[in-house]
Amino acid sequence: MLLKCHECKTINKLPTEKLNLAPKCGSCSTSLLSYPIDLNGETFKDIIEKSPIPILIDFWAVWCGPCKSFAPIFTNAAKKFGKKVIFCKVDTDAEPTLASQYQIRSIPTLIAFKNGIETNRVSGALPPLQLEGLINSLLY
Repeated sequence: MLLKCHECKTINKLPTEKLNLAPKCGSCSTSLLSYPIDLNGETFKDIIEKSPIPILIDFWAVWCGPCKSFAPIFTNAAKKFGKKVIFCKVDTDAEPTLASQYQIRSIPTLIAFKNGIETNRVSGALPPLQLEGLINSLLY
C-alpha cells in the first residue's frame, strides 16, 4: 500500500502485512501511523483483510460539523496509539459504495476491525476518554 507522510508529503510504499513494524517515512523518518490513513475503495479491502493489528475507521464527511470537531480527537488518538492500532478515515461522500456496504446511517461512525472482522461500531463524535475506552477494548 502507499502511505503519504503527513510531514514531508513523500509517498512511501509499504506491504500491508508490515504495518505492525512501526513504519517510518523514508525521507524524514516520521511515523507513518501517527496520523489517520485516508482509505478509498481500492485500499479499504486490502487493509481490512491483511492488517496484522486492529483497525479503527472513522466514516465522516467534509460538511459534517460533528465530524470536524471529532477530527482532532481522532488524530490525537492516532498519535498516541498509532503503533498498536491503525487509524483510518473514509469520506462517505467520496466513497458512497463503502458507506452503503457498511450501512453508515449517521456520521461520524467509527467501526473497529480485528483480523478482518468488524468487532465494534459507535455512531457520534466521542470525547477523548470514551474514544480511548473503545481503543483499549480493541487491544485487550
